[in-house]
Amino acid sequence: MNNNMNMAELMSMLAKMDKKELEKNINKVSQILKNNDANSIINEIKKNK
Repeated sequence: MNNNMNMAELMSMLAKMDKKELEKNINKVSQILKNNDANSIINEIKKNK
């Protein structure tokens, strides 16, 4: 995974999501980030690809 995700790429992905999907994904990211273990965050990201 490329850690330096292009900001334009990210904005493009967000623009394609509808509001409910966006809210769901933001909540998921929020839950992942509350976890301080870097390895579990990385595993969660890989799982959701």
